[in-house]
Parts: sequence; C-alpha cells; structure tokens
Amino acid sequence: MKTLLIGANGQVGYELAARLAGADLLATTRSGVAPLDGVTCVALDVGDRGALRSLILDCRPDVVINASAYTAVDRAESESELAFRINAEAPAAMATACLEAGARLVHYSTDYVFDGTARSPYRTDSAVSPLGVYGRSKRAGEVAVLASGADVLVLRTAWVYGTRGQNFLRTMLRLGRERDELRVVDDQVGCPTPAWFVAAATAQLLERAAPAGIHHAVTRGQVSWFGFAEAIFVTALERGLIARAPTLVPIPSSAYPTPARRPDYSVLDSGGLAALGIDVPDWRDAFRHTLDRDGDALARLLG
Repeated sequence: MKTLLIGANGQVGYELAARLAGADLLATTRSGVAPLDGVTCVALDVGDRGALRSLILDCRPDVVINASAYTAVDRAESESELAFRINAEAPAAMATACLEAGARLVHYSTDYVFDGTARSPYRTDSAVSPLGVYGRSKRAGEVAVLASGADVLVLRTAWVYGTRGQNFLRTMLRLGRERDELRVVDDQVGCPTPAWFVAAATAQLLERAAPAGIHHAVTRGQVSWFGFAEAIFVTALERGLIARAPTLVPIPSSAYPTPARRPDYSVLDSGGLAALGIDVPDWRDAFRHTLDRDGDALARLLG
C-alpha cells in the first residue's frame, strides 16, 4: 500500500512515520527534513492548495494521511483565517485530489467540535456545537472532507500527548521541575490519549478496511486535568524519571482564564474501534505503557 503522510513532524505524524517506515511511504514536512532516518520526505506547505493537489496527483498513493493541523487553540481566536485555511480549506483540497486520484483519505479531528455540556461519552453521531474558532475550523474540515465524495476516514481524538511537541505530559514534567507548586484545572474531563495509540488505531483501521465516515480514536475511561497531573507525577516518581514531585492544587477553570473556551466534558465514545476488533486500552494502562515505551526519551528531555 502506497501511503502519503502529510505533516510527519507532529505528534501523531511522527508516530505514523515510525510505524510505516520501511513501507512504501512518502512523508511531508514544511522544511522537507525527514522526521526519521530512512523515511523519504519532501517539503510541503499545506496552506498551498495547488501544491497539495499536484503532490497527490503526481504521487498517486493508495492512502493519504493528513496529520497536519493548526492546533494553537487560544491563538486561533485572533488567527481565524489561518486556522480555517489549515484546518478546513487544506483538507478540502486534499479530499478533492484524493477523489480524483482514487485514494483513501484519513483526516484527524478533535473533541473540540463538541461544547462539553454532555455527561456521557460523545458518540460519533452526537450533535456538534464547537465553542471557539479552533473547534469551528476543525468541524468545517470534517464537513468538507465528508462532503467531497472521496473515500474518507475522519478520526476524532482528544487530549493527545507524547514525547514530542506541545502537550500536557511534557508541560507538567517541565513545570514540575521548575516549581514547588502547580495549580491544575480540575473541572475539565477527558480521555488522555497517547500519540502512539492514535497511530496504531489508524494503521489497524486501514488494515481492516474500516467503513468511511467518523470514528473516535481515544482511550477508554475519563479523568480531569488535575487527575492526569497526579498520575503523571506519581508514575514518574515510581519510574525514577523525577527526583521529587510538586504539590498539586486543584482549581476551577474560572481561575485560569484563556482566550478560548474549552469543553468541560471531552469524553469520546471509542466503542466503534472495539467493534472493529481494535484493542482500546484504559487511559491509565496507555499512560503506563507510554512511560515503559518512551521513558528514555522523557529522561533525556528532563536531563
């Protein structure tokens, strides 16, 4: 299977490149520098719709995986044009080119398409109502690719973390080294999902020829940001990644105002993955596995 991976330098893109390395893979990054040795890579600005179309039609892949996105949730409130260009217009151009090339498109979306007022996990067919520009741009991307006529898998994920990029795990470990006390929001609930799991679920959905449409690719269970921070420091201490843990203080979202509103409840129902035979771990087990798998990389980051 010939695969074109767009956005190989991000959290999920890197894990996909690592998983697909050695296969018939062409990756893109903005600079053209490959994320891993042995991965063929070309430069691509995903905001250039003409370049996107030309690459897909020239490459003629079986699958295009769009791991690129504008993810600066707060900055999107003042950069709406850029957010929509990357999160909606670029995926629409990819889907149109995929239809022409006869390729399947995998596109990632987010829990931010929901407003967080539910109190049971959001299903793939639950009503959407994004709160801010980021969520609206990602929903516009969903609508565009699904309406394109192409063979499209939209994978919604949430609270993604790993050893690369900006994410909660890395932020907590960095701040915990610098400060004796951390104040962490305790009234936003979601399902922490490692980037490696999103990549693994993607590969398995493709292997199983999963039906087109929306799927939720997250771990099982739920926890607040405060609860996740507790798990991070307890487990990091147990593994010897840190010498001490800061004192954690739970706070309400109102005590930590941000330009963009976040959903209070971001739990997605991933039962559809299980129905397709994909093992979906509990978030705690996935987190422990992440430290087993990537503990050395985290130790170097903390070094």
